Amino acid sequence: MTIVVTAATGLLGRLVLTELLKKGVPAADIVAGGRSVEKLSDFAGQGVRVQVIDYDKPETLTAAFTGADRVLFISGSEAGRRIPQHNNVVNAAKAAQVGLIAYTGIAGADSTTMKLASDHLATEAALKASGLPVVLLRHGWYLENYTDQIAGALERGVVAGAAGSGRVSAATRADFAAADVEALLSSKGGEVFEMGGDEAFTMTEYAAELSKQSGQEVRYQNLPTDKYAEMLAGVGVPGPFAEILADCDRGIRDGELHVGTGDLSNLLGRPTTSLSEAIQAAL
Repeated sequence: MTIVVTAATGLLGRLVLTELLKKGVPAADIVAGGRSVEKLSDFAGQGVRVQVIDYDKPETLTAAFTGADRVLFISGSEAGRRIPQHNNVVNAAKAAQVGLIAYTGIAGADSTTMKLASDHLATEAALKASGLPVVLLRHGWYLENYTDQIAGALERGVVAGAAGSGRVSAATRADFAAADVEALLSSKGGEVFEMGGDEAFTMTEYAAELSKQSGQEVRYQNLPTDKYAEMLAGVGVPGPFAEILADCDRGIRDGELHVGTGDLSNLLGRPTTSLSEAIQAAL
């Protein structure tokens, strides 16, 4: 069985490749693709087939998907360009008649009002229209969205945001990667997995846990959505992306990233990594 992993050079993609190998999938059955294939040299050394996959270059997609039994389609990261890029992926997968395609989207894609979700919802629609067997892997928030910022939070003593008292069901990127692999290998098509961490938390609770474990006082500062966008732009985040990030916090405030399905832990066959464990590891 030939398994193709797109965007394999990214953080999630590399974790997926590791999980596939841990699962005993023969390296020669895995095709790992990305724009900068030199970043995959360590996997190539293990026998994984590495080739260029560029969402802006349909010919690379056609070459990668020909003969593919299963494709893990990891969403692009370039907001504003994703719809044409993703359409290229879907069209190439349809032309190649891949056996199954699993797409990493966003939790609640068909119900959330977050701006970030629009590209994902359009991609899901294109996949459904393709006639291919499709699996939707709707990811909640990554714990790394917070733990990667710990150094700055400790330096300032403040975690800023616009999430209010909303709860977010975050889990580690590694948890999502392992669940993606399980679904990719076992699904028959038609499944929708709403994936989030078992223990939802507020940003105030996050700041309290960080304070407890670090021994330094860190407080959560809640801002209006527009002011948070201005703050992000002020520290160098490009304006349109700052607005999207602030709107994501607004979505958290409104409960749109609180996932209570248990799909993630069910796929993992274990509890998801807790906030406490993630902070401990990051520290």
